[in-house]
Amino acid sequence: MQYRKMKDGTEVSILGYGCMRFTSSGGRINLDKTEKEIMLAIKNGVNYFDTAYIYGGSEEALGTILENNHCRDQVYIATKLPYYLLKNASSIEKLFQEQLKRLKTDHIDFYLMHMLFDVEVWNSLKRLGIDTWIAEKKKSGAIRNIGFSFHGDTATFKALIDAYDWDFCQIQYNYMDEHTQAGREGLQYAHRKNIPVIIMEPLRGGRLTGYLPDAAKKVFADYPVKRTPAEWAFHWLWDQPEITCVLSGMNSSAMVAENCRAADEAQIGLFTEADHKLIDKVRSKINQTLKVGCTGCGYCMPCPHGVDIPTAFRCYNQSATQKKFTTMLEYAQVTSLKKNTSSLTQCIKCGACEKHCPQHIEIRKELQNAKKALQPFYVRALLKFVQKFVRRT
Repeated sequence: MQYRKMKDGTEVSILGYGCMRFTSSGGRINLDKTEKEIMLAIKNGVNYFDTAYIYGGSEEALGTILENNHCRDQVYIATKLPYYLLKNASSIEKLFQEQLKRLKTDHIDFYLMHMLFDVEVWNSLKRLGIDTWIAEKKKSGAIRNIGFSFHGDTATFKALIDAYDWDFCQIQYNYMDEHTQAGREGLQYAHRKNIPVIIMEPLRGGRLTGYLPDAAKKVFADYPVKRTPAEWAFHWLWDQPEITCVLSGMNSSAMVAENCRAADEAQIGLFTEADHKLIDKVRSKINQTLKVGCTGCGYCMPCPHGVDIPTAFRCYNQSATQKKFTTMLEYAQVTSLKKNTSSLTQCIKCGACEKHCPQHIEIRKELQNAKKALQPFYVRALLKFVQKFVRRT
């Protein structure tokens, strides 16, 4: 495992464990499976674990696993303050104490303002006394480093970087988002300010691996250097010295092993000019087929009317590269035919989802486009009949 330094000299693994996508069923995290994966990652040198208050059950699962295996002191925990849930100044401390309890620890190594998107939001937090509260927590050791996670444009990111003496930050960045969101310009700006950058969504929620169009897969397959699509995406990132750590939402032992193996091989300067041209070709092939730029992060959820928005967009994008009937059938099976349906036909265009989308997708508009592709009128008519039959039987 390779390591890079944070602002205070702490060495963190270049591969971090994103804890948003732990395997779960029935709304409960599969603790035994998750424990095996986390302990395999630690064994292979991963020491940075990123969770958040709103990742259902994630903080508690991580805390339980670290406590049961007596390895809290071997890792660094990053979690996030959901400032958008604050009612008043006292709420800050209340939420923080709840997080310490969930994580079964007396300190947070890396604490972030979750999804900070505007300088004015930060100023409103300062009016609540957040800067004084942070100073007290850092003095006591309850918080070791303070940062923010960000989805937004480059100019806003740079303004936030300048708004406070941050210890680190976290951005969405991958070879498809090189010039969107904070982008390469924002990454380099933070680096010049001596602010370490943690990367999230390196695979765009899996879109740069399992959901690649066939044309993009062929570009990788025809290249003389053999790596998986995930390895190519990670190596593209690790080649950049401005990047400190890349988070991966690993939820299988095979995924942990593959990513750790890639992190062992990573070196700045390993990426050649030919490799960069390869990525350019892959990017071009993806752009030719992508219908909507959803990463599957889930921040738009829960929909007040029960629509599974990430699944709708995943299948919508798949419809461009798979047989039409196959995609329609898959979508119906995972949404419309469930006991508690989550079909996009339930959308009433209220717009609640759009307020939280870090990609700034026009969700209402795109759901209507997806409905035409996945559930045209004749499919909806058929589904009504099938649903009645299923309920009756």
